[in-house]
Amino acid sequence: MNHPDIDAVAMKARLLTLRETLLDESASSAGARDTVTLDQTSVGRLSRMDALQGQAMAKAEEQRRQLNVTRIAGALQRLGQGVFGECIECGEWINVKRLESDPLVLKCIDCAE
Repeated sequence: MNHPDIDAVAMKARLLTLRETLLDESASSAGARDTVTLDQTSVGRLSRMDALQGQAMAKAEEQRRQLNVTRIAGALQRLGQGVFGECIECGEWINVKRLESDPLVLKCIDCAE
């Protein structure tokens, strides 16, 4: 049984919307992760360094997005199995406010510390 104080249908819709948003952001930022041209005749050294730094930040952000997409898949799976909102450590229910704040949490506040 999922957390008794959570509307499973609404939570599923929220998770699916969040996943779609992340996937859209990933698609729209693909250009920022492309290979940086290192042609010294067209771009100065500092501009290239800025471009490389921007690319590195875009790649790191993409990794965070993909991690969250994976976490969303896990949350959707837990919803389907009927164990959404249950702490993976102790088995107690995670506080509703904690779940509403971040539906991807896996542990209650006591076990997360």
